[in-house]
Amino acid sequence: MDEMKKAKAVHSGGILLYRVKSGSIEVMLVHPGGPFWAKKDDGAWSIPKGLLDEHEDPLAAALREFREETGFAVESALIELGELKQPGGKIVHAWAAEGDLDTAGIRSNTFMLEWPPNSGYLREFPEIDRGQWFAIDIAGRKILPGQAAFLDRLTAMLKETSPQAGNGKSAAQSPPEE
Repeated sequence: MDEMKKAKAVHSGGILLYRVKSGSIEVMLVHPGGPFWAKKDDGAWSIPKGLLDEHEDPLAAALREFREETGFAVESALIELGELKQPGGKIVHAWAAEGDLDTAGIRSNTFMLEWPPNSGYLREFPEIDRGQWFAIDIAGRKILPGQAAFLDRLTAMLKETSPQAGNGKSAAQSPPEE
């Protein structure tokens, strides 16, 4: 009998962008692109995130993935939200950043997929097909269940630091320079 190898856990890093409007927390979530997610809404949205490259630090991956998936760079202080093990075993490391961006300006990287299945045709799809701001309570319904605790952690941290969290100046988001 062959000895089974212990599988190395898969890790990803992500950024949960938030803003406070009229005393209420809003978060920016992204919807995955491609045909598998096209008709899914509640429970399908995510923080912008992605897999760590070999020897990459989770925070570096989170910042890189945010930029790749949205076309914007994070330019504000980060709040560590910790990690969550997803139902499939992946471990997501997340940070929150206060900021504001126009989701109409999101420009995502793309991936190739044979579509329709077994057709022999490769098609290009955006990794993220859209981003949207949600009130924190609505975001709890929209986000993938395995990431929902990040919303709770953000809310708790903001209430702890300031009952009217985010009323200070927020750093602007800007597209990366070409």
